[in-house]
Amino acid sequence: MFISSAQGTPMEKPLKVLHGSLNNRVIVKLRSGVEYHGTLDGYDVPHMNLVLKKADEVLNPETKNKHEKVIVRGDNIIYISP
Repeated sequence: MFISSAQGTPMEKPLKVLHGSLNNRVIVKLRSGVEYHGTLDGYDVPHMNLVLKKADEVLNPETKNKHEKVIVRGDNIIYISP
């Protein structure tokens, strides 16, 4: 299902885009400025909490840590990029 943008062009619903990103690499930026680059392993609908696997923790374009699995609380997320 699509919704219309301000320019009148069709846009996919955010949850459909998120679901389509399962098992693919995504970039998640947090309010703290930290980014996680990892594979989206799961999410929950009411809160948008995410589970990422094989995630790199990035701050000020350098990788700080590598994680096998990370759970990101939805209210800390600024954006998710597929």
